[in-house]
Amino acid sequence: SRSGEEATSMISGASSPYQPTTEPVSQRRGLAGLRCDPDYLRGALGRLKVAQVVLGLIAFICIETIMECSPCEGLYFFEFVSCSALVVTGVLLVMFSLNLHMRVPQINWNLTDLVNTGLSTFFFFIASIVLAALNHKTGAEIAAVIFGFLATAAYAVNTFLAVQKWRVSIRQQSTNDYIRARTESRDVDGRPEIHFSYAINITKLPTSPLSLTHWQLA
Repeated sequence: SRSGEEATSMISGASSPYQPTTEPVSQRRGLAGLRCDPDYLRGALGRLKVAQVVLGLIAFICIETIMECSPCEGLYFFEFVSCSALVVTGVLLVMFSLNLHMRVPQINWNLTDLVNTGLSTFFFFIASIVLAALNHKTGAEIAAVIFGFLATAAYAVNTFLAVQKWRVSIRQQSTNDYIRARTESRDVDGRPEIHFSYAINITKLPTSPLSLTHWQLA
């Protein structure tokens, strides 16, 4: 009968391992739920990241247009620095602007950004000085040197802001650890079973002098 079929289907559905899950949709969609963070891009760190990518790209394009060089060590070093800084900074910009770094909490992203900006500032500055000393006064070389120093300035400002942000994060972490330790100690001190056991032991003491003497002799 129809009622028997419905009961059978209900029993088979209940015993089926493929039951509807209560897992949030945002966790199952993977990268489909990504969205751009306009607040980061409008902030100081976001603007500096965009400026670094643009300046590094222009410097790299300028150095790539040079066809002849002698010596070429300075040009090759500047090319390596500009390309490396462009790739790493571009990846960090994508991670921060799309909030992808929130999905990898195992990495200290503030420290990662600080290391990247510090190293990029140092190497861009050295590469720009070397290229300025060894260039042949061509337009592409002069433009590469100019944009190299501009990128150095952008990375230096970002390094300063990253240091401040890193110090604030360390201070907040130490404060949270202190609050957590205080809360755990209060939870241990305020456990009701300890006070209840202590009250029971107090009530077991004899009250009359005769009983107290007998209790002491015992």
